Amino acid sequence: MRIRTPLLIGAALAGVAALGYAIVPKASRLSINSPDIHFPTVSGQNLDRQEFEFPRDFAGDLNILFVPFQQRHQLVVNTWVPFAQDVEAAYPGVVYYELPTIDEMPGLSRMFINEGMRAGIPDQTSRERTITLYLNTAEFMRATDIPDKQNVHILLVDRDGIIRWRGTGDYSPQSGEAMLAAIDAASR
Repeated sequence: MRIRTPLLIGAALAGVAALGYAIVPKASRLSINSPDIHFPTVSGQNLDRQEFEFPRDFAGDLNILFVPFQQRHQLVVNTWVPFAQDVEAAYPGVVYYELPTIDEMPGLSRMFINEGMRAGIPDQTSRERTITLYLNTAEFMRATDIPDKQNVHILLVDRDGIIRWRGTGDYSPQSGEAMLAAIDAASR
C-alpha cells in the first residue's frame, strides 16, 4: 500500500498537469508585415479552445471585428451583436467576431481569463466567435491605428487585412448605417 500511494498521487498530479496544459491558451502571435495601417497577422484561441490565425482564418469576405480592451467593454459589444447578427443574415460573406485584446501574460493568467469567459458565455456561437488575443497591445494598436484602450473599436476587415471601416462605442442607427454603406462599397 505504501508503494501504491505515491504512484497514485504522482499519476493524479500528472493527469491534472496534462489537463491544465490542454486548457491553457497559447500566447498569441503578432506579425506586422507592412508599415501601412492594416489588420496584422495574429493568432488566438476561441472559448472552445480552437486556435485561429487572422486574417487567414476569417470566415467572411468581410468581417466585423469587435475589439474590446477591458471587461466592462462587453456591455458595449452587446449593443452591437443583434445588429451584427442581422447583417450576417442579410449579407452572405459577412461574419462577426469578438476579439478581446489583452497584454501578454503568463499561461495561468490566460487560462483563468479564458475559462472565466467560457463559464460566463453559454451561447455556442458566442464561444466560437470570441477569440482572445494576448499580445503586445501597443504594437497591435499601432498596426490597426487604434488610438486608445478606453473604447471598444469596431473594424470592418476583409480577408487581406484591409480595414474598410471603423467605429467606436455603442451601436447607434447612424453607426450601423455607416457600416452598411462600407459593406455595400466593399462588395462592389
